[in-house]
Amino acid sequence: MSLCRLRKVTFMVFLAASLISIASFRTAAQTERQADSIPSPEEHFGHVMGADGQLADWNRLAAYYRLIEERSDRVVVREMGQSTLGKPFYVLFISSPENLARLDELQRYNAILTDPRGYSDAEIEDALEQGRAVVAQSYGLHASEVAATQASAELVWSMATRNDEDMQQILDETVAIVFPSMNPDGTTMLADWVDETRGSEHQGAGQPSLYHPYIGHDNNRDAYMQNTAESVWVSQILFREWTPQGYIDHHQMGAYGPRIYVPPYAEPIRPDADPLVWREMAWWGSHMAYDLESSGRDGVAGASIYSGWGHFGFHWITPFHNIAGMLTESASANLAWPLYVHPDQLEGRPGRGLPEYKAQVTFPNPWPGGWWRVRDIVEQQLTASISALDNAARNRRTVLRNHYLKATRQIQRGERAEPVHNGPTGDLAAFVIPAEQHDASAAHEMIEKLLLQGIDVQQATEDFVHEGRAYGAGSWIVSMAQPKRGLIRWLLGQTYYPDNSYTRYRDGSPIRPYDLSSHVLAEFMGVTAYPVATHVTAAAGRLEPDFSVAVRGGLPYVTSGIEPTGSVKAGDFGYRLDGRQNAAFAAVNRLWDDGVSTIRRISAPAPSENLDRDAPGARSSNGQRTGDFVLPAVVDVDRLRRVASATGVSFEPLNEEPTTTVPVTRKRVGMYQRYYGGNMDEGWTRLVLERFGFPYETLLDARIRSGRLIDDYDVIILPEDNPIIMKGPGDGEQLDGYLARAVAAAPPAYQSGFGKEGVKALEQFVLDGGTLMTFGESGTLAIDEFDLPVRNVVAGLDSMEYWSPGSTLKVHVDVEHPLAWGMSSMAYALLWGGQAYTVVPTARNEDAARVITFPDAGEDRGNLLRSGWLIGESVLSQRAAMLDVSHGEGRVVLIGFRPQHRGQTWGTFKVVFNGIMGE
Repeated sequence: MSLCRLRKVTFMVFLAASLISIASFRTAAQTERQADSIPSPEEHFGHVMGADGQLADWNRLAAYYRLIEERSDRVVVREMGQSTLGKPFYVLFISSPENLARLDELQRYNAILTDPRGYSDAEIEDALEQGRAVVAQSYGLHASEVAATQASAELVWSMATRNDEDMQQILDETVAIVFPSMNPDGTTMLADWVDETRGSEHQGAGQPSLYHPYIGHDNNRDAYMQNTAESVWVSQILFREWTPQGYIDHHQMGAYGPRIYVPPYAEPIRPDADPLVWREMAWWGSHMAYDLESSGRDGVAGASIYSGWGHFGFHWITPFHNIAGMLTESASANLAWPLYVHPDQLEGRPGRGLPEYKAQVTFPNPWPGGWWRVRDIVEQQLTASISALDNAARNRRTVLRNHYLKATRQIQRGERAEPVHNGPTGDLAAFVIPAEQHDASAAHEMIEKLLLQGIDVQQATEDFVHEGRAYGAGSWIVSMAQPKRGLIRWLLGQTYYPDNSYTRYRDGSPIRPYDLSSHVLAEFMGVTAYPVATHVTAAAGRLEPDFSVAVRGGLPYVTSGIEPTGSVKAGDFGYRLDGRQNAAFAAVNRLWDDGVSTIRRISAPAPSENLDRDAPGARSSNGQRTGDFVLPAVVDVDRLRRVASATGVSFEPLNEEPTTTVPVTRKRVGMYQRYYGGNMDEGWTRLVLERFGFPYETLLDARIRSGRLIDDYDVIILPEDNPIIMKGPGDGEQLDGYLARAVAAAPPAYQSGFGKEGVKALEQFVLDGGTLMTFGESGTLAIDEFDLPVRNVVAGLDSMEYWSPGSTLKVHVDVEHPLAWGMSSMAYALLWGGQAYTVVPTARNEDAARVITFPDAGEDRGNLLRSGWLIGESVLSQRAAMLDVSHGEGRVVLIGFRPQHRGQTWGTFKVVFNGIMGE
């Protein structure tokens, strides 16, 4: 090369370097100016986040996020839709401007690693090289845990304005997904409540009602059912659109222990996730703990308090999506105000890895006590949040490769049909869900729930036989050879909660599981799903849902494009609706709304030689069953078509007149609601009734005490609740724990309990001809106060004698009883503590009718438990799980389990629906 040409090349290299340097300088200068234009939270809100007694509500927080987005090229705000009460639900994407400019490309790389099936080695390697680590974090799910929504504002500001090397690495190497409030409605409720009580003697008292409009604290139990709008939006991001490598949900816990819990979980774990996910949780948690200790935070605990087998909420279900699903739990203050904690008030958690409040390997630096403020919580949540992102940024390729490995290994385990843990032994290749089900609407609903989780589902295009069992066209096949193998196993397969040294104290008494001991969706919904040991080769096509969500009346209505299409066919005697379908009740309510009143139910079908009411899909020769709804031929066909289209049910021809029918009329329903933080079971009941179109009125204490309830109501529901708190403490009755503190702190306007007057009014309502329906523990009120000839056989037993911590138990159903019309004669009831009944002998034993009964335990035992954990099977043997007790002119319906539990137990909804849609 000539000297002249060399000089020219050298000059061009120098010029290019200079231009890059100038561009970098300009970019840095622009970034500095951009940061200067974004006010800090303190400047914007007028106080530091977490200042004593100061909470920003969702409207102000949402405005702040929009302001940051407007002034920063690092933040994108996406409005997913509406919250339950109509507030905007946001998810934020935070990364470098370069990453945000190619967000769609990064999402595609992430999808390849999430499910590598069908991609070449070169495409996978390219995704590992070009992709970015995706870390999702959520705040404010439980609105009474007030710090997190305040901390998220400071986190977003920090990421939008910091220009140090560590933050630049985070922005360059990761995509941060932030849910700044998982419960916008509750965020505002708590801010308003703090304002209302500020400076009063009740400052620091808990919110009197549910802080999610329907389900309060249970909003993190909804990740796998997605009954609420907020759950739908979060699941859309976590389970289908992005599937991040890490997910952290920031919470608060009790005030009198460690200052913050970080991963990993304590024993026991729920197995069948890829083992890497548990190693990752320990890895990420150690990084958080290291940074917390480095920043001077005392009282950091790990591998304790929260077990690896928990409810299937967001941070506990995500490991089975191959996400390192984690949570932090900070010690609470006095709601939004400081709390002083004495050293002798600090205690450990026996049975959960922290037997006493002393230094140990996973808790090396106990907090000594003193003042504790919301600002302390904010600061440690910020440290943990940034730490998680820092770990992902420093180890981007490792994090991405682990994501690929977890998915690949789960697919391979499914291909090998490996057995699963804590269930029946044997190889497991797939689950086959027959098209013919007892309740077709429940089966379709369950399939949609699986699809919402991002699970692959195939549907058979023709009849087939597999492992000796015949299946019809339209049956569903869920192969285990897919990335979410572990999730499929727990949602569809029989489950036994571990009973070992990790789950019992030293004296042998059981340690309460963290929520239910089983989450088998198929059992909850009454849907048959057969495990098979060999791969299904039947002709089938993959379901390709196209989800659309509309929030109406606060509830999300999800359409997937694969819903059943209802039809309308007239018969000589009119139309028939299959009473086994939950959707049929929604259809009847729509008909009533549309002015159709001539609806009856079959109490005795026309004679038939081959009536089999329980066989899935079986038809008598005339197509009739007890409990079916019938309509005359004169009903307007267009009305029926509208209802069939909206509900998916079919109006089938009634070609033979039933032997006997009874009219059904819309009942006037009231449901008791209290304060002291509200009652989640009451909220869930509201949600279920509204979902299926049942009108009701909320009954507060004053209305119950005023009496003459029969003038306004035909049915009154007492959801699962403590009878003492329903009545109000008195006559030596004592409350303990949370309820006792809530009662003691409540302002006079929010004190609850209907007292002796209310008890008398409820009994008079029954004597006058009303129906009182009780769920679970609330049955004690009617049994004791009305002097019913019934005894709860599990009352007073300790956990070594009887223990059913959220288990599905087999039950026998009297399908001829009107309260059980449409049920299967063998069903599953979800018993969480609950009640079991025997009828006390009297001269009128016939006044109590068994509707649902636990089977005979038998000599070999194991005859009652389907999934979960059960101690004391013989205690339940042949006892009633549901009674219909006559009392005066009315009746008390005692349901010892929760038939509508969290909107999940579709298999037992009908016993509630029948009770409020009788003659």
